[in-house]
Amino acid sequence: MSLSPTRRKLLAIQGFDDVDEATLAQTQGWLRMSPAMCAAITVLGTALASPPILWLLAVAAGLGAILPFHPFDLIYNLGVRRVTGGPKLPESRAPRRFACAAGTVWLVTTGALFAVGLNVAAYVLGGAFIATAGLVATTHICIPSIIYRTVCGQMPSLRSSAP
Repeated sequence: MSLSPTRRKLLAIQGFDDVDEATLAQTQGWLRMSPAMCAAITVLGTALASPPILWLLAVAAGLGAILPFHPFDLIYNLGVRRVTGGPKLPESRAPRRFACAAGTVWLVTTGALFAVGLNVAAYVLGGAFIATAGLVATTHICIPSIIYRTVCGQMPSLRSSAP
């Protein structure tokens, strides 16, 4: 299995630049699961205007910011991969953990806006979060990771390592 240069670059931006190609090729689809679950749960929390749902998800995102993995990655690492025989998901590096930290603040704020009755603002923030997490889940384009890499001056090279 191999990855396209574009897919490899998008995963490198998220902090998986030091992971071997074979592991990334086998796990790249499963790396979409955590953002997909975050998007889906946020859809539910936003549609129901539910601060508790959003705040519980914020706890999961916060753990993803401080641990070397997102809690939802455990579904694959402890379950799915045992059945499929795939490799463990690579550890989250700073760009992905930064994205989780940003998501934590975003979800807490969205829940707080619902809690105080500022529903229009909460729906806008919730919708923006859903779009951002959905983008990662469908394309591996992670806007918070791009921001992290840009601010830290660590954007991976656009050049392919192939001759």
